[in-house]
Amino acid sequence: MFSLKVIDKNERTVAWARGEEEVNLMVARTYEEGDRILLEISKEGEYAWVQFDDALGKNLVYLTGIAHYKIPFGEKRINLSPKAFSGNKHLISVRKAKDFEVKSYRNLALNVNDTHENTTCFPHAFANVETRGEAVFAAKNAIDGVTANECHGEWPYDSWGINRNPDAEMTLDFGREVEVDRIILYIRADFPHDNWWKKVTVTFSDGEEKEFSLKKTGCGQEFTFEKKKITWLKLSKLIPSPEPSPFPALAQIEVYGTDL
Repeated sequence: MFSLKVIDKNERTVAWARGEEEVNLMVARTYEEGDRILLEISKEGEYAWVQFDDALGKNLVYLTGIAHYKIPFGEKRINLSPKAFSGNKHLISVRKAKDFEVKSYRNLALNVNDTHENTTCFPHAFANVETRGEAVFAAKNAIDGVTANECHGEWPYDSWGINRNPDAEMTLDFGREVEVDRIILYIRADFPHDNWWKKVTVTFSDGEEKEFSLKKTGCGQEFTFEKKKITWLKLSKLIPSPEPSPFPALAQIEVYGTDL
């Protein structure tokens, strides 16, 4: 059972729908500050296709409880398409994933619905530093599926920015055990404004570390390894090139594998 609600700043429900395996909620209203979306599930550990806004699109996520999504305004939305959450007609949807969809080999890092506050809708990305705390440099930008990286700043050129911190780390939490064997990294490539990392270290939840060497390119850089079962991974030990720019950043990380 799924339930979708839009709740306003006064905790009033302004739109609501529910269903056994699929729900489509059309909201005929302009969003106001303080509005939030609530997705309720009848049992923990549900795989579902979730769409909180039709401009963001949908993807397969793993739900461990009630998911909250606060409608962004002002600076908090410039890392999203300007079409997102705009206008007076919106489609929110959720559908229970089919077994063959869950078991398929896919990018397990993708979550177009991730937020800082997210603790129940996986995957979830978070970091120990984000440049100036701005939305366009949040860790979640690295798992939004947007690989445009020829510039920096507002959407579609949002990225994970490290605020010149040599100890920057980003963690990708899958929320359950998965089996992975491939990582693709897109560094931000607004050269010469941007620098780039010569090496990055990936630490897996099983304790293993792998060091990957990168090139100065805007193309996705792919690394494969023996299949391993993990619940999270972390990027750290980001070694910049000797070029003068102090601004390396990550545009996107993709992690391929399967659910168990």
